[in-house]
Amino acid sequence: MDRIHHNFIEVGGLTLHVAEIGTGSNIVVFLHGFPEIWYSWRYQMIALADAGFRVLAPDYRGYGLSDSPAEPSKASFSDLISDLLGILDALNIPKVFVVAKDFGAWPAYYFALKHPERALGIVTLGVPFLPPESVKSVQSIIPEGVYTLRWREPGRAEADFGRFDAKTVVRNVYILFSKSEIPIAQENQEVMDLVDPSTPLPPWFTEEDLATYGALYEKSGFDTALKVPYRSLNEDWGIKEPKVEIPALFIMGEKDYVFKFPEIEEYVRSERVKDFVPKLEIIYIPEGSHFVQEQSPEEVNQLLLTFLAKHISQ
Repeated sequence: MDRIHHNFIEVGGLTLHVAEIGTGSNIVVFLHGFPEIWYSWRYQMIALADAGFRVLAPDYRGYGLSDSPAEPSKASFSDLISDLLGILDALNIPKVFVVAKDFGAWPAYYFALKHPERALGIVTLGVPFLPPESVKSVQSIIPEGVYTLRWREPGRAEADFGRFDAKTVVRNVYILFSKSEIPIAQENQEVMDLVDPSTPLPPWFTEEDLATYGALYEKSGFDTALKVPYRSLNEDWGIKEPKVEIPALFIMGEKDYVFKFPEIEEYVRSERVKDFVPKLEIIYIPEGSHFVQEQSPEEVNQLLLTFLAKHISQ
C-alpha cells in the first residue's frame, strides 16, 4: 500500500482525492461503488501497475478523502461524470480504460457515451449496463423493504444509520451485500436490523480493512452517498437511445445478490444487454459475491489484464 500515492485535485470548486500508482502510458481509472472508496481496488491497482499500467482511483465527491459538495441533496450522477472529466483534464490524460463496480457502472458507461473520444474500453463488476427504463421497471416491482427503496426515502436511512458509528454501518452493509439474497427489511424493521451483531465479517475482509473504510466514512458521512446513488436512480441522462460502441467486459459473480433483482439475470444471461453494448464480453465467477474484486482478487486481476491486453493497441 505504501507504493500508492495520494493526490488532491481541484475540480469544480472541490478538492477530490485520487489514489495513483504506476507510470505506464496506458491508463486505467477505477470507479468504486457503495459502501466503498478507492481502497476497494487496492489489489487491482497494484497488479495493473506491476503489469505496466498507470492506475487512478478517485474517491467520488462526498466519499472518502474527497470534499463533500456544499449541498449533498443536490448531488447527481452527472457530477461524477464531470468530476472524472475534470480529473483527466487536470492530469492531461487524453484517453483511459474505465473499470467500475456496483453503481459505478452508470458514470462509467455514461462517461463513454457523453465523451466517446476519452474512453478506450469499459469493465464493470456486479452491475451491467441498464437503460433508464429498466432501472425504473425494477424499482417499481420490488418489495417496499428492499434497501434501495428504503434508502431512497429522505431521512429514513439517516435515522437507521444514525444509531451506529460509521464503522458499524459499513460492517453491516458488507455483511448484507456479500450474501446471495437481496437485503429486504420487514415492515417493522430497518435495514441495519437485518444484521446480527455477532455475525462475522466475510473471510476475505479483515478488521484492518473495515477500520480503513470506517475511518473514511466517519470523515465523509453518508449524506452524499445516499443521494448518489440511491436518490438519483431515476436521473435523466439526456441520451434517448444509448449504445456503447467501445470494447466492454462484464464480470458477474454468480452468487451476487444483484442477480436476484427482477429481470436482471435473464437480461444478462440472454445477452439482451448486448443490444446496448454490442462489443460486450460476459464472464461469470461461480462463487463470486458482490465484492468479487476483494473476494477473488487474483482471478479478477487476470481477467482485467487479459481484457486490457486485447484492446490496448486499438
